[in-house]
Amino acid sequence: MDTSTLKDLLVGRLMPEKCYEELFVRFNLHAPCLKFVLNKIVGIWIILDAFLAQIPQLLKILWRGSAEGLSLSSFLLQLYALSCPVVYAAANNFPFFAWAERLFTLAQTATIVFLILHYRGETLKGKLLLLGFGGVMLLLGSYAAAVVIEVMHTSNVAAFLLSKAVQIVTNYHNGHTGQLSTLSLLLSCAGSLGAAILSVQENGGSFTTLFHMLSPCLSFVLLVQVLCYTQTAGSVAKKID
Repeated sequence: MDTSTLKDLLVGRLMPEKCYEELFVRFNLHAPCLKFVLNKIVGIWIILDAFLAQIPQLLKILWRGSAEGLSLSSFLLQLYALSCPVVYAAANNFPFFAWAERLFTLAQTATIVFLILHYRGETLKGKLLLLGFGGVMLLLGSYAAAVVIEVMHTSNVAAFLLSKAVQIVTNYHNGHTGQLSTLSLLLSCAGSLGAAILSVQENGGSFTTLFHMLSPCLSFVLLVQVLCYTQTAGSVAKKID
């Protein structure tokens, strides 16, 4: 690639011109510039996770016409975890663009919850659940006490961890991962790893950092389960043939 093209591609998007000069002209591994670029890449990972992580899962459910193996409790916990920053932002009058991606992911997760119930033959229950959830979200964002908002905001990471743990246990008891999307898990793993890196930089060895570091570990366990159960199912099918 031509150096001028590379510069146009990187400067302003991934790094300032000073860092480009240090890294690509002088070939100097300048620590502050490396840290800046790493944080930029991590931010992109997190944005991709926020916008795209649930889409492969949603499409897989629709394509297969089944939500087999997906834990309703796990996705309800995810729904709660995603609603926490949305309620916190709305209650504190944050600009919409600052939390719009969370709302987008929240809508995807709510749709997955509905589809899990729909494919179980509980469509009415799914509709009522979403209507009730939307009403509670609106009330919390408008009238909830500050202490309630703060508790929700600080508990969302724990809810994410618990949701992954619940799905891991469900997979173990079922002996398969059903319609769990490998691509969604990969995106989730990348996003949670990025959040862990940022947490280490900002909070050091705090309790919050520990929670953030556990998240990619649990995502990795889910990925291993998908690969192992898929391989086992393939081996059994070959024996039957």
